Amino acid sequence: MSRSTSPPPLKRARRTQPPATELQNGSNGAETASMSANLPPLSLSILGVEPLDEFIKEIADFIHHMIITRPKEKDGSYVAGNVEVEAKVGLLRDKGTGQRILLPVLVESILTPDSVDCRFESNMSVAQHKHYNTLLNNLMNTSSQPSYPSSPLSYSHLKLVDSFYPASDSPHDRDKVRVTRDEKTGTVTECMRKIRLGDLNIYSPRRAADWRVSVSLEVPVSHPLGSPTHTRRKDRMSYAHEEFIIDLTQVTSSTSPAAPPQILHELELEIARPEILLATAATRGDLNVPEHERSAFDELIRAFVNNARILVRNAATVDGWK
Repeated sequence: MSRSTSPPPLKRARRTQPPATELQNGSNGAETASMSANLPPLSLSILGVEPLDEFIKEIADFIHHMIITRPKEKDGSYVAGNVEVEAKVGLLRDKGTGQRILLPVLVESILTPDSVDCRFESNMSVAQHKHYNTLLNNLMNTSSQPSYPSSPLSYSHLKLVDSFYPASDSPHDRDKVRVTRDEKTGTVTECMRKIRLGDLNIYSPRRAADWRVSVSLEVPVSHPLGSPTHTRRKDRMSYAHEEFIIDLTQVTSSTSPAAPPQILHELELEIARPEILLATAATRGDLNVPEHERSAFDELIRAFVNNARILVRNAATVDGWK
């Protein structure tokens, strides 16, 4: 269901002085400035409202659909677990050539699922990883100043080890049970099976990176028996801001003692509180609740998308993705 119409925003004031590059040839600068200053404020549209952002709404509709169609038990109740919504930064690569895809679009575009024969790679170079680390650290320091206009960022440094076991109750070989331990203490922090619900790929031709929105269900399970099929060590720098977490992680993956480890560098944005996500999804568009409650889900996704876009647009262009 689409969002309810909000009250018409106030008119936006037009700038009074255009940049020099926008001045037309042959025009007198003073005359042009005077004409611009005499132009009254313009309405957002002929209806006085700004058209709905279809890009954000498409992502909100996708996430909402994944939530309300997630797996259910035989009694009709939803399978117990946390719904995870995350955006990963990386590259969309052609499955045949391995090169970044090239599509006939000029700006950021959402791809129709399964319409392009490509894969998403969430890896980046060490230089790109360092670039984001510096950017986020500087932002965290700046946000701690009293004069900063927005909420401050907080930071934690985690070192975790994931062990993966076959899921005995799943018909899919790709389904695994993940046991996560604190690397220093060995304490089990999480034991769960992750069920992928859906992905949405976003191609960004003007940027150094693309991104993907993923929705998954994380189901708590008991600790499995036997030996793990493979392990991952995660050296993670985690930044929290309001309802979102940004994880910058170096992943060292090992499939066997004889095989050389694979090292990846990942950047993920995640909605921090699954309970808030589900609560706002339940009241989306409900005319029986106040307007701010029925639009809360869309506002949450709007901020989520804005943060993902900011991260992608700040990707380094030199020695970034290969």
